[in-house]
Amino acid sequence: MAETKTTVRFQPEQKGPLHGIRVIDLSRVVAGNMLSLQLGDFGADVVKVEPPQGDALREWRDHGHSLHWKTYGRNKRSIALNLRQPQALKTLKKLLETADVFIENFRPGTLEEIGLSPQSLLEINPGLIIVRISGFGQTGPYAKLPGFGTLVEAMSGFASRTGFPDREPVLPPLALADMISGLTGANAVMMALFARERGDAEGQVIDLSLLEPIFASLGPEASIYSVTGKVKQRSGSGSNTVSPRNVYLCSDGKYVALSGSTQVIAMRIFDIVGRPEMKDDPRFSTNVERVRHRELVDEALGAWFVTRTRDDALKAMRAAGATVGPVYDIADISTDPHFAEREIVVDVEDADLGSIPQHNIFPRFSTTPGGFRHPAPGIGEQTEEILAEIGMTLADLEDKA
Repeated sequence: MAETKTTVRFQPEQKGPLHGIRVIDLSRVVAGNMLSLQLGDFGADVVKVEPPQGDALREWRDHGHSLHWKTYGRNKRSIALNLRQPQALKTLKKLLETADVFIENFRPGTLEEIGLSPQSLLEINPGLIIVRISGFGQTGPYAKLPGFGTLVEAMSGFASRTGFPDREPVLPPLALADMISGLTGANAVMMALFARERGDAEGQVIDLSLLEPIFASLGPEASIYSVTGKVKQRSGSGSNTVSPRNVYLCSDGKYVALSGSTQVIAMRIFDIVGRPEMKDDPRFSTNVERVRHRELVDEALGAWFVTRTRDDALKAMRAAGATVGPVYDIADISTDPHFAEREIVVDVEDADLGSIPQHNIFPRFSTTPGGFRHPAPGIGEQTEEILAEIGMTLADLEDKA
């Protein structure tokens, strides 16, 4: 992304607000990595425990490059352990004795089967916060089902609300359930650390499913169904709740997104598009009626947008105080001045590519910000270093005959 001004260099000496917190991340793929990334970005020592072949996320490649891993592996150290071997399992237990947080995403019951039950871990480290990530939670009829985000995005009700009414439900084209769960998990860890710090608890177990955070994103859907007895249907980019709200095609083939979610703004939009008479029409005078007649609302707005370029439409709408924005793809983002000035995307140094753009660390802290301390490690890159911190060597990993 050419608009970023300088390349961010990794500075191992940086300290964030979580400096001194050690995280052992035994998870694989997205949700756990997103969780530990948030903690690592703000200074936690994240020790990524990987099998000898590495986290499966490394194999998500674009043009041969493991860009997912380069992004979600930053600010972490890697130790390679084959947990099928007794010595490696003992090593992991020793690491957990030194940890504040432990993240795992095995199928429920697997941790117990390999001798790492939460109860036994809390006996050796009473202050340990154990995050158990799974598709459907540690209990319930679906607990043992494979828990990929795709299944959860379907079963949560999310996909049934996405897409157009005359087409199939649409799954998100990215790991949305995992991302939401990872961010939720980071928040949960901070609450548990706070409770421990305040003396309200020692260690505890956090049962984090992929299902519940994305279900919560549907808002009052359960209440609406209970009260009305109706299942909300797919509405494309429109809304079952407010109108006007949609994406509209402009004369240059580009799209804008508009939301008239308050009465004042909705009335203002009718004036902008040259349809002031709609303000007094009973079909459009209230939000409830506008939703009921949203096809007519969209028809009126669409006819105005299609005669103007996206830039002209945005200028006119914004000048009149309407809430509207362009529909961007990543190429648009790469040239947008707001993204550039706030450095939402930054060029980060990279040993293979010189530098690569990544999302910047968020949220922004005024006094104790996060920082870029380590690039994503190679498989087991810090194995010897991490072993030395617990008084072990590579020779100690060898199973004794």
